[in-house]
Amino acid sequence: MAVLEAKNVAKSYRLPGQRRIPVLQDVSLAVEAGEHVAVVGRSGAGKTTFLNILGGLDKPTSGDVLLDGESFFCGFGASRRRNRLRAAKIGFVFQSFHLMPELDIVENVILPSMTGAVRIKSPRTRARDLLAKVGLADRFDHLPAELSGGEQQRVALARALMCAPEVVLADEPTGNLDKLTGAEIMKLLFEVSETPFALVMVTHSSEAAAMCDRVLTLDGGRLV
Repeated sequence: MAVLEAKNVAKSYRLPGQRRIPVLQDVSLAVEAGEHVAVVGRSGAGKTTFLNILGGLDKPTSGDVLLDGESFFCGFGASRRRNRLRAAKIGFVFQSFHLMPELDIVENVILPSMTGAVRIKSPRTRARDLLAKVGLADRFDHLPAELSGGEQQRVALARALMCAPEVVLADEPTGNLDKLTGAEIMKLLFEVSETPFALVMVTHSSEAAAMCDRVLTLDGGRLV
């Protein structure tokens, strides 16, 4: 059974006084445990929308997403179930890092564990261990603003792996970085975690996409 599965996902938006504008049309995808999938496509193709639906951050107009066979959007208690699954089993890496500016980097990495969805014996120790693995052992007391873009993305990567997720969803993880730093982040993404995870990454980088097991194109609202 696929660890993550999108089933006939469609998404459209209606602007005031206008007809519905389709973004995704009947998109299906099954990702096996430990498999790494890249989704590419032109700007505006709906890649980020699709990734947000896979992570339960946005709702499809129709269709469903299953994580370990459990529905995100259908049936009684879907919202509560989706929140539980997202907190326990999904890690997110964003292009713009989304770090809390008032927290030091250890506190930023600890944040996902504070939902209580996953029991971690010593969250601060684990956060420090992950930051050391991404090369930031000498930055523990730093705020995000005191770091370079590449260092901030390393913090974001450590945060995504804090709860040892089954699935990592990455939205242009190298988009704000130079080519060399982006390559370093991709290398860390595949090497830092102590347990295998499934990855779905949307990217414009052909180098980043080439590191994945499969490369799919989102075009005209459909996966090709």
